[in-house]
Amino acid sequence: MSKWVQKEITLKAKSRGFHLVTDEILKQLYDITSFKMGMCNMFLLHTSASLSVNENADPTVRHDFESYFSRLVPEYEPYYLHTYEGPDDLSAHVKSSVIGCSVNIPIQNGQLKLGCWQGIYLGEHRNNGGNRKLFITMNGV
Repeated sequence: MSKWVQKEITLKAKSRGFHLVTDEILKQLYDITSFKMGMCNMFLLHTSASLSVNENADPTVRHDFESYFSRLVPEYEPYYLHTYEGPDDLSAHVKSSVIGCSVNIPIQNGQLKLGCWQGIYLGEHRNNGGNRKLFITMNGV
């Protein structure tokens, strides 16, 4: 019989950049062990950060991501109107939209079925973003 679990978890505040948060998420996702197979959706409840799956072994990838996205979506553009919270405000929203705010990962034998070199990234696009909340939905047997 299929079951559903939903919960909200909090990720500790991170500096600007891309951060590997797989372990921090799994420490709060103890319910996952009750699933033999299923799907896990993680939805980031913020508009100035992002969530993605990518390389978990080499930290230079995360550094390069920050460099790339800072050039792709720069701050201080004279045509930006939405700058109420500072020069990183609109650029953070654009990066969040480009990268996305959710991931779907299969569950197999009580674990996230990530590839050998895959991990979950939090993209923190604000200089002072604070704690970030994720809403998790798991479904399966």
